[in-house]
Amino acid sequence: MPRYTIHIRDEWLTVPCRDSTYTIQWLGHEALKRYTKNKPDNGGIKKAVTDIKFFARRCQGQGLLDEDDTIEDVLEDNDFVEIDGNSLTSTDLVNLGKGLYKIKLPTIFFSRHPVVYGITTGFGKFARTVIPVHKLKELQENLVRSHSAGVGSPLTPERTRMLLALRINVLAKGYSGISLETLHRMIEAFNASCLSFVPEKGTVGASGDLAPLSHLALGLMGEGKMWSPKSGWADAKYVLEAHGLKPISLKPKEGLALINGTQMITSLGAEAVERALAIARQADIIAAITLEVLKGTSKAFDSEIHALRPHSGQIEVARRFRSLLHSDHHPSEIAESHRFCDRVQDAYTMRCCPQVHGIVNDTIDFAKKIINTEINSATDNPISFTGSEGETISGGNFHGEYPAKALDFLAIGVHELAAISERRIERLCNPSLSELPAFLVNEGGLNSGFMIAHCTAASLVSENKVLCHPSSVDSLSTSAATEDHVSMGGWAARKALRVVEHVEQVLAIELIAACQGIEFLRPLRTTTPLEKVYDLVRSVVKPWIKDRFMSPDIEAVHRLLLDQKVWHVAQPYIERYNMEFLPESRPSSPTAFSLDPPASEILSFCNPQPRQ
Repeated sequence: MPRYTIHIRDEWLTVPCRDSTYTIQWLGHEALKRYTKNKPDNGGIKKAVTDIKFFARRCQGQGLLDEDDTIEDVLEDNDFVEIDGNSLTSTDLVNLGKGLYKIKLPTIFFSRHPVVYGITTGFGKFARTVIPVHKLKELQENLVRSHSAGVGSPLTPERTRMLLALRINVLAKGYSGISLETLHRMIEAFNASCLSFVPEKGTVGASGDLAPLSHLALGLMGEGKMWSPKSGWADAKYVLEAHGLKPISLKPKEGLALINGTQMITSLGAEAVERALAIARQADIIAAITLEVLKGTSKAFDSEIHALRPHSGQIEVARRFRSLLHSDHHPSEIAESHRFCDRVQDAYTMRCCPQVHGIVNDTIDFAKKIINTEINSATDNPISFTGSEGETISGGNFHGEYPAKALDFLAIGVHELAAISERRIERLCNPSLSELPAFLVNEGGLNSGFMIAHCTAASLVSENKVLCHPSSVDSLSTSAATEDHVSMGGWAARKALRVVEHVEQVLAIELIAACQGIEFLRPLRTTTPLEKVYDLVRSVVKPWIKDRFMSPDIEAVHRLLLDQKVWHVAQPYIERYNMEFLPESRPSSPTAFSLDPPASEILSFCNPQPRQ
């Protein structure tokens, strides 16, 4: 009988379906019945289930489903993503973290071998101590328990899902010496959102992320704390029981297989990369609005300029600016109003966006390539090989230097989006630079407007300057000098995420300020795509007429950026511009001029005279 897994308010329900010709409406109502049945107060739902209006989306791809469609036409028997250890991407991993779909396992090859480090011996300094066969299970359990020594706040459920999904992916490669039974139990725990308590601090990034991965394994063993949408935080044993799951029982090598690898660094790094990519694209749109408000020119984005310095990121950013600003394609009344002003050129914060934003884009591409390679890499020690020889070899794939260095570089790169954005906010708020009311508000003095919003942006940029110090330049010897060089990649990943979040918040402030600046230029309108972005912002933040509580506005626009709604609004215009190969608009402007050399120099160049 087909079964379909339904996600309602952070809870997963399995609904059997005898006839796949039933409609999506039937499936939704059946899921709601089961949801309310398990809640003491019907989950806060007052209406009869059949009277409830709902929207249904596929987990994969988020496609909206029509309630009149039949199940067999639009759904598969359970909506899962296959994990094979070779093809997972950072985008997939982030979506798994959000709970958008579950995991299933294709055919897997694995082997278990009777001897070597961590299987029949102790660990680290005790690698030469041979363990009796009857104590091998205890050896693995002791390993997980003793290494569960992290501190700090637990990872969020989303980040713990990512960590667990990534560990499953690595084990699915078949080089870890894990049993299929243990792997299936891990997948069952993931699909039920039974998530271990994993403190965010405690890894030095070699030998892998031992402490956080040990906490992850501990919960799966039925020890320590665990969380699920159904139970909240409780003892792991009872959380698993509540979902009809059994704790894993470790076999030789399995404790080490579960805790040795770079998955903490890499899973957090995947989120940092994906968020950096999203905010970098939207930063171009926000800067374009600011340029319009400050009455800048699009001339600096001419393709011929950037062809002379053909960095891919620089060329792409300039193209985005042209697609958003070119008045011949999306007429801007604001641009027309100052076309023949006497300004020769714009400040660097506007004119140099392709050069500054461009290297950020190239840095993100570099980091993403490293992270995606790491996602699908075997990072255990020892590595178990299949084949006729069936060797198990000790190596160093657990060392986190690759993702650590990439994430330090990512933080340094993406920070620049906030640094340049804060300077544009200053220009918007400063009447001597913007020709707008001071701090973008009428009745200045009575109202402070964006004065402290700019201070907030400045403070976040200053924090980022400290956070951008590379953690991977540090190393401390551990495990009695056995592990004498480490990556410090865990901190590289966590601070990269903090830097990206600060960048998002600074750009949220700039976007609100730029939209407020447009209010003072009305009735003039900017280009069509930028007006669409303005309308989006105004759907959550009203114009600033007089002082009010500002933090909710910043949070609301930050959420727009997190959900990439600014990008989604402008994207069709950018793509259409790129696809139609429209000729560039080159309006006459004081910033475009030619300078002929003196006639004597021309003659001298064409007819060089011999030396006397």
